[in-house]
Amino acid sequence: MKISVIGTGYVGLVTGTCLAETGNEVICVDIDAQKVADLKNGKIPIFEPGLEVLFSRNQIQGNLQFTTNLEEGVAHADVIFLALPTPPGADGTADLSAIIKVARNLSVLINRYTVIVDKSTVPVGTAEQVSEVLGTHLDSELFEVVSNPEFLKEGTAVADFMKPDRIVIGAESERARSIMTELYQPFVRQGNPIIQMDLRSAEMTKYAANSYLATRISFMNEIANLCERAGANVDHVRKGMGSDARIGNRFLFPGIGYGGSCFPKDVQALVRTAEEYDYEFSILKSVIGVNEKQRLSLADKLLHHFDNNLEGKTIAVWGLAFKPNTDDIREAPALFIIQKLLDAGAKVSVYDPEAMDNTRTVFGDQITYTESPYEALLNADALAVCTEWNAFRSLSLDVIKNLLSQALVFDGRNIFEASQMEQAGFQYYSVGRQTILKQTDDVSLLSNYLSA
Repeated sequence: MKISVIGTGYVGLVTGTCLAETGNEVICVDIDAQKVADLKNGKIPIFEPGLEVLFSRNQIQGNLQFTTNLEEGVAHADVIFLALPTPPGADGTADLSAIIKVARNLSVLINRYTVIVDKSTVPVGTAEQVSEVLGTHLDSELFEVVSNPEFLKEGTAVADFMKPDRIVIGAESERARSIMTELYQPFVRQGNPIIQMDLRSAEMTKYAANSYLATRISFMNEIANLCERAGANVDHVRKGMGSDARIGNRFLFPGIGYGGSCFPKDVQALVRTAEEYDYEFSILKSVIGVNEKQRLSLADKLLHHFDNNLEGKTIAVWGLAFKPNTDDIREAPALFIIQKLLDAGAKVSVYDPEAMDNTRTVFGDQITYTESPYEALLNADALAVCTEWNAFRSLSLDVIKNLLSQALVFDGRNIFEASQMEQAGFQYYSVGRQTILKQTDDVSLLSNYLSA
């Protein structure tokens, strides 16, 4: 098919590239001239494993092209994907201005039947709004708006698109359903379902899925916090829970909260949608509150350990991205932790395999950027682990101990085994497990921490 994708952000670029991989002719449109020039020259603006190979291959073959000319994209396409930003407003409501603006432009450019696909995460009723805008200049027989939410996980987005758990399509006509089914048929040859539904249900499905996963994360973080106080081990609890087929073991790992481009804004947006329909979504309000507290929990432990005095202390931070295998730092817990450490007078040295450049745009020269995880430790008073990159898991505990000015680790992602840290002589804080402190300090510090 002839496809155009409007927007070359994370979703748009992955969508366009993967659709080109199955033989479709894809044009990606973006208003950012520099970005389009870079893409034409083979420069990908995001880090996503597996994307570069598909991108290069399809660009060379001519299946994947880029332009700033919306008219060119419309003239080319039988199906147009809208992959535009929907950032949260001050009250948490999704900002649809970019989508509405493009829809208004499309309304004077489309001259034959075209399927318009909402790929962005949008509130319930958005497809109807887009249809209304398009209909101001277009006969209803020339277009149909379809809701086709994305379920891509950063770090595995290419695999998620090429072998999806399911495809959700919200459409009102058999013609549009047939076109979308044909488009996605190559991706579901192993039998995973294409689920057809109405527009509003498709829009709700995306928010419901992300909000439920965020709820699991916050729930496990609450369990972990309770485990620390009750003397239980959250690793054991997690395994015991996850072995229940009704629960499963995914998204049960405790840590320092969720971040990224999806969960924070989608949970907020669903709460706002509920309010618009005069319904109080109490669970999700609690999920938001738990997460806001949890993402600062590691900094709180650091402050408590140093008697609320970090002035002149140097804290090494491993991991800046909100999760491994991405350079995305949007709503990353590490950023909130670093800011709280800086506010407390600490010096901060950081390392991340991919997210250093993005972090520079936030903190500039307020923190020290290093070339390796070991370099970040030099003369630091403590290490804080904020992202569970696999590269951190197998580093030498002896080297870590020797580089730090004291053997003190705050592990916000539980990448180390507590027993190994104890044997290696570390003071060790983690999430949902008992804190390991020096023998002489065990009773006083641990009791003070639990009471706090």
